[in-house]
Order: sequence, then C-alpha cells, then structure tokens
Amino acid sequence: MLLVVTYSQAARTTLRNICRTHEGVVVRRLGRAALFDETELAAFLALRLREKHDEAVQIERTEPFNEFAAVPDAVREAAAAYEDRESPATPYSKFASGTDHPSAAEMKRREL
Repeated sequence: MLLVVTYSQAARTTLRNICRTHEGVVVRRLGRAALFDETELAAFLALRLREKHDEAVQIERTEPFNEFAAVPDAVREAAAAYEDRESPATPYSKFASGTDHPSAAEMKRREL
C-alpha cells in the first residue's frame, strides 16, 4: 500500500478531493493521511498530489503488519495480559514489575 501524508491545509483539501473522486484506490482515509491500494493509478494520484504541494506531501510504501511473524510471543502475551488486568488505571511499568513480562524499557531498546 501507499501511505500519503499531508502537512498543509491546501494539501489536505486536495487529498480529500482525491479520496472522494477515486474511492476505488482508497483503502482507508485517516484525516491528514490516506492509505491507497498499490496500483499505478494510486501512484499517479499520490505523485500528482506531491507535484502540486511539494514538501507538504510525503509518500511512503507500506506493508501489512504480521504480528505473528514480527513480534515475539512475550510481547504479544504481555499486551494481552495488560489489557486483561484487574485495574485499568495500573500503568504498564507497575503491572509488569515482578512478572515475566518484558519491561517498557526493554521493549523500547529492541527493534522488531
């Protein structure tokens, strides 16, 4: 997919118009950004937007996130356990303390 991010009001307006006119290429609209199908038409529309608004438009190629291939089991298990905690006000650092769950500091240092 192509991620198109806009950084000016004018670019956002043009992106909104493109999304309305070419609904078939839009996977998801995210306010100042949109995900387009990876087609030549989508690339054309994204490049046209950048030509019109120059540096106010960023285009990135993305790939779907496969949590089972990219994320260690311990991190997925920690996320599930944290969301199932008894007190919703407990911060993760306190929740993870004294458990086998990785600390936020450990996870911050490790790349996927």
